[in-house]
Amino acid sequence: MSEIISSQTQEAIDRRFMAAALNQADIAGENGDVPVGAVIVCENKIIAKGYNQRHQLGDPTAHAEVIALTAAAEYVGNWRLGGCTIYVTLEPCCMCAGACVLGRLDRLVFGCNDPKAGACGSLYNIVQDDRLNHRLSVTKGVLADECSLVLREFFQKKRVSRQ
Repeated sequence: MSEIISSQTQEAIDRRFMAAALNQADIAGENGDVPVGAVIVCENKIIAKGYNQRHQLGDPTAHAEVIALTAAAEYVGNWRLGGCTIYVTLEPCCMCAGACVLGRLDRLVFGCNDPKAGACGSLYNIVQDDRLNHRLSVTKGVLADECSLVLREFFQKKRVSRQ
């Protein structure tokens, strides 16, 4: 019985923090960037936020996850982010998955799969590769429909504006 209660509780917690990541994705979209958002949580508290800023900053590495990881490391005062969970609306790419491994996060929770660039199960599985010195626990599909919808609507608007 306690396992059911804790998994339901964890599911509710994951949904709450993914909603916060979706808020970050909205900011990216409002700024004309692909709407991907991330939050990093430690002890049930958001310690860092990030959203895609590649166009805004003119930086190919300015993905939501990288921005959130940098902010979390500054908050903690250490690049090692053990005990932390990252919530991101879209499955991380190779760069971001590698950054999560290097940051020693405990857990990754993502919304929707990325069949074209996903490196946490879709194309690769960097965050759980036994050959690396660190692996993350992964939870997929939290608020997946909402996360997918934000991306679909963004790209539909882009296509319409090009016509």
